[in-house]
Amino acid sequence: MLDKYPNNVKLVVKNYPLPMHKFAYKAATAALAANAQGKFWEFHSKLFKNYKAMNDDKIQDIAKELGLNMDKFNKDMQSPAIKSLIARDMNNGRQAGVRGTPTVFINGKKLRNRSLPGIYQVIDAELKKKN
Repeated sequence: MLDKYPNNVKLVVKNYPLPMHKFAYKAATAALAANAQGKFWEFHSKLFKNYKAMNDDKIQDIAKELGLNMDKFNKDMQSPAIKSLIARDMNNGRQAGVRGTPTVFINGKKLRNRSLPGIYQVIDAELKKKN
């Protein structure tokens, strides 16, 4: 999507760790702690590849595998700023009617058809409105 619309689309990721997933909140804090070292997307990708085997050790293993400074990573995982960011994202999500993940919005409108063709169709329609 970003390759198709490099100058017209911005991707914004918000955290919405679901309480039914035991490690969702910890995974969100870990991804944001990795972001502090410029490795959000790499960490995020590995979290999703390993979601069935997620535990404290796996989070640490991913951080080590990515070559993160472990002292900084573990300190950042306890950061009040990261916890505040997640709380803000969750509050924004609740206000926007998010009930699960993933939820996709384009220009503030929640998508029902989250297939790639469906997303392209909405983006194209939104871009035509601006022209």
